[in-house]
Amino acid sequence: MMNHVLDPFRDSPLSMGLTAWFQHEKPDQSPYTLFEMCGSDDAVNASINNAMAADSRFLMQVVLKECGEIFHGIDSLVDVGGGLGGAAAAMATAFPSLKCSVLDLPHVVAKAPPFSNEQFVAGDMFESIPPTNVIFLKYVLHDWGDDKCIKILKNCKQAIPARDAGGNVIIIDIVVGSSPSDIKLLETQVLCDLDIMKVGGVERDEQEWKKM
Repeated sequence: MMNHVLDPFRDSPLSMGLTAWFQHEKPDQSPYTLFEMCGSDDAVNASINNAMAADSRFLMQVVLKECGEIFHGIDSLVDVGGGLGGAAAAMATAFPSLKCSVLDLPHVVAKAPPFSNEQFVAGDMFESIPPTNVIFLKYVLHDWGDDKCIKILKNCKQAIPARDAGGNVIIIDIVVGSSPSDIKLLETQVLCDLDIMKVGGVERDEQEWKKM
């Protein structure tokens, strides 16, 4: 994670696609092209994926300790946009009977390390999501505007059974204004906002999440 934060390319105009964007007569809605760069630049792809894996290792310790009960009774789970599988590995280790799969883009899955109790699936969440009982979305929806988030959620709905049959979507994401404000939290929020700008994403408050 620290290598990614300190990478000079991370905050350069090139990483945000500004050069090409300013040359367009009618520029696209957002100049930021970080995800596209991950598909064409191995160094950027490795930096992003390793940073997300480090974040997952820390975050999932908290999730499993504080909210582990939500995973009880789940037979199968797909971690959508799960990168190198850090979150899925943590869940599979804590719940050995849980069948975990990770869905991500082909260039991400190609770099994923082998795990004995999880499966990697190359695909696109905007196209389809493999059938499962539960969908896991960790820091995925804040990368996208409302229209694309709704498309992702519709694909989630198609992939899972009805709620009374065990279907569910677990979302881990930032809720703006949900915690008491302090300087360290503000610094972290500013850092997150800078990253979200690169992909044209949105940080939402509680009402905005409910509306979507």
